[in-house]
Amino acid sequence: MTNDNWAQVSEELKQAVGANNHTTWIAPLRFEALVDGVARFHVPTTFHGNYVLQNFGDQILTQLARAGVTVQRLIFAQSASASAASRPAAAQPSGSSSGQPAAPALISDDDDATPSATLDPRFTFDRFVVGKPNEMAHAAARRIAEGGSLGFNPLFLYGGVGLGKTHLMHAIGHEMRQHQPHLKVVLTSAEQFMYRFITALRDKRMMDFKQLFRSVDVLMVDDIQFLGGKDSTQEEFFHTFNALIDAGKRIIISADRAPGAMKDVEERITSRMGSGLVVDLFPTDFELRVGILQAKADYYRAQYPGIVVQPGVYEFLAHRISNNVRVLEGALTRLFAFASLVGREISLEMTQDCLADILRASDRKITVEEIQRRVSEHYNIRLSDMIGPKRVRNYARPRQVAMYLSKKLTSRSLPEIGRRFGGRDHTTVMHGVRKIEELKSTDSQIADDLELLRRALEE
Repeated sequence: MTNDNWAQVSEELKQAVGANNHTTWIAPLRFEALVDGVARFHVPTTFHGNYVLQNFGDQILTQLARAGVTVQRLIFAQSASASAASRPAAAQPSGSSSGQPAAPALISDDDDATPSATLDPRFTFDRFVVGKPNEMAHAAARRIAEGGSLGFNPLFLYGGVGLGKTHLMHAIGHEMRQHQPHLKVVLTSAEQFMYRFITALRDKRMMDFKQLFRSVDVLMVDDIQFLGGKDSTQEEFFHTFNALIDAGKRIIISADRAPGAMKDVEERITSRMGSGLVVDLFPTDFELRVGILQAKADYYRAQYPGIVVQPGVYEFLAHRISNNVRVLEGALTRLFAFASLVGREISLEMTQDCLADILRASDRKITVEEIQRRVSEHYNIRLSDMIGPKRVRNYARPRQVAMYLSKKLTSRSLPEIGRRFGGRDHTTVMHGVRKIEELKSTDSQIADDLELLRRALEE
């Protein structure tokens, strides 16, 4: 990507986010480099970078893709030479809670691998909102942080964007820093692990690299899916993993999907990662979203004293923005910033005006017909064959995938879905949904197909 490409994308973003937002937040971004799918931008302040991440990261990625630029991640930092310890804001496609740094590191430039100030002060156990979708992950992280013998190793946390995986890793670091300061703890991202590995190879310092990662008591690796396709780095990670497990050290890993569903990651690695406790952080329910907003508001009241949030605002937001916690929290960030600037209470009317673009995007309804079309295109079969009576496997499995997505992504009842699939009985739809539920945990191809289709439908 060149500066000219970015200038073009920036103009397109002006139409998407509005002239005022563009002038304030997008125009100050300065493109610096695109390396291995990671686009880096200079920002005037860390707050600016975090705000862009929370509110416009997905839109920037979308516009870059439309311009034909292949970007997997965005990094916003104050300077091109900023080290990992400066925690640049980062974003990835649809894919950790609002404002969470995508490359959290407890490794300083001098290779001190003990907990340090790079832990985000916001991400503690006290500030983690627990509900049914995440209570198991929270309990497992708590148990690890408290020490003692455990019946599982590693702990593998997976789930979509904004569900709290990075938060829990930082919380473990905080707890150990306070109660077990003698332990050597490393919290890094797969991207940082790869960067350090490549640097060590280049500088002929592989023994230092091995010593750093294999001498720790606790290793936490975030976004492990980014090792996909990086064969040499995977090889080193595999040996590091085995060395730590054999030494009885603790490993915590996070990803956006289950071990068996990771693309281009060697089977021997996914098998080892899945040999411990694998926990799915499920999408949030209404009550948990309200709780997250209330907790986030408590944090912002310290930054914006005196701001009043009128009754019904949290419930309105939790109902209208249900698919992405990062977007939900970003919406609240914008509300508090706007209320502070204009000196008004946060009312339902202000919320609707200030968040018009976010609410419009969240209002898009996915239809059964759209799902059928996408699925038939994905599997390269005719729509009429998928909906029709033929039971051959080439049509039956895509049909079940479409039924499953229709049940998960629309509000249609089973009988209504059945009618749209050639007048089939609701029990047939139920069987198809259950079959795909079973397959997605054992068949990595099905899991990949579901993730790709879901993301395409929710764009």
